Amino acid sequence: MTGAARALTPAEAAALIGAGPALLEAELRALPEGADGFHPAPGEWCAREVLGHLIECDRRGFAGRIDIILAADSPALAGWDQDAVARARDDCHRDTGDLLRELATMRAESVKRIAELRPADLARLGRHPKVGDLRVADLLHEWVHHDRNHIRQIQANVQAFVWPHMGNAQRFSAAG
Repeated sequence: MTGAARALTPAEAAALIGAGPALLEAELRALPEGADGFHPAPGEWCAREVLGHLIECDRRGFAGRIDIILAADSPALAGWDQDAVARARDDCHRDTGDLLRELATMRAESVKRIAELRPADLARLGRHPKVGDLRVADLLHEWVHHDRNHIRQIQANVQAFVWPHMGNAQRFSAAG
């Protein structure tokens, strides 16, 4: 079977994880003023809040957990209240450029560490109270997946932003 899914090497994961900030920057720098603060529906995050979430996920969920796992044998991993952290960060009122720089700086450091992981490191694990055992390899793959989910979320926000101004062209998208 051509193109069958396989596990990523640390270098491949690092390249994909490292690409996230550039993808986000290209999209967000192209937006007109104010579009990065657009909420597509009540309770949904604007693009700046998504950036803040990605920053916290790197710190607490991905790079942070990998560091904890590599420092101890089968450590307990803590969960965190993502919505409470998002409210406390108040990223909707922050500057998008500042958020992009913060994410890019964190990612550059993470990419260096990921690329240096050895095969034995990938098998190390921690125990999460909600999902159970998590290996470093699992977290790398989730990190790639998670980024793409939130890149799509930002793109969906942009689609919602332009939708009311499409006139009859909406019918192209609405038709099944």
